Amino acid sequence: MSESPRRGTLKIFLGYAAGVGKTYQMLDEAHKLKNEGVDVVVGYFEPHGRQDTITKAQGLEIIPRRKIEYRGALFGETDVEAILARRPQVCVIDEFAHTNIPGSQRAKRWEDVQVLLEAGINVLTTMNVQHLESLNDQVWQFTGIRVRETIPDWVVKQADEVVMVDLPPQALLNRLMRGVVYAPEKARQAMENFFKESTLVALRELAIRQTAHEVDLRQSAQDQTQTTGLPGSSPDSLSAARIQPTDRILILVTEDPSSAALIRRGKRVADYLKADCFAVCVLSDGNPRQIPAGQREALERHMNFARNLHIELSMLQGEDVAQTLVDFARQHKVTQIFLARTKQKNWPIAFGRGLVERVVRLAHDIQVTIVAERRR
Repeated sequence: MSESPRRGTLKIFLGYAAGVGKTYQMLDEAHKLKNEGVDVVVGYFEPHGRQDTITKAQGLEIIPRRKIEYRGALFGETDVEAILARRPQVCVIDEFAHTNIPGSQRAKRWEDVQVLLEAGINVLTTMNVQHLESLNDQVWQFTGIRVRETIPDWVVKQADEVVMVDLPPQALLNRLMRGVVYAPEKARQAMENFFKESTLVALRELAIRQTAHEVDLRQSAQDQTQTTGLPGSSPDSLSAARIQPTDRILILVTEDPSSAALIRRGKRVADYLKADCFAVCVLSDGNPRQIPAGQREALERHMNFARNLHIELSMLQGEDVAQTLVDFARQHKVTQIFLARTKQKNWPIAFGRGLVERVVRLAHDIQVTIVAERRR
């Protein structure tokens, strides 16, 4: 009976904007590995017409893209099957957050990468910090742009290494003006929108903080591994004592649009605290089919969103939403409850201000965090 292959390693080159040099540095590492005798292929890379990036890819084996027809046009996507058949030691996959063309086997490129990793292939990839799901609202607030292509935080946390590719904003703007990043007309448009210096400074700070957080996570995991291996200790009991989180976060999910931001905020706080994270929705009869169609679709969308972020989700039955929520919190030893401050006037008092006040009163021994809707 053959053993399943060891899972491949994932290395992410993280930046804060196009043109900082993520793809170039990734290809540079691929050349170094090739020179060391490692079997490396390029599964997908997107040079965006940048001559230095195109030149950097020369000398590396490139797997041809899989052609997919969509609305009368041909598009090229990562040919996962061809890479699996080739079975390299390392595969370079650019633009981790990319959404695949309809008709592809998987919706997202990060899902393609998961397949390669499961097959034991090591992957080098690139992404910008604004594609991290938990930062979506924060990025929208100071850029005015809602990033549609996102990666769940748990996917990035699975990476074995995250390397920040840094370039000062002024240097990036100089590259933009010289036509290194985009063609002149597109560069002018970019500088009037996303590539304002204040926006780039804020994004760079996010990337620095995120990289520091990723380093801290990996260092903590390494310290735990070393501690559990001490001679004379009981690894199982010691590991449980070290890893058991002290904080537990509970998020109330509703059909209100603010739920998506609430879920992102609660999950990000849980990740920083290394806390367990739960989400619940409370229905009077426990059956979402009794809710009007529009509200039901919104609720199901938020529930699926929570599941995709690997949040443990429960559907509770109870006429008194506040009491049901607080009872669940006490039963699961929750330390923080996250609620949204909704501005919808047509909501019943059970889901409006009255709910917040009742939860605060009932959960006198639990921290209640009221998350206001972000506005630009």
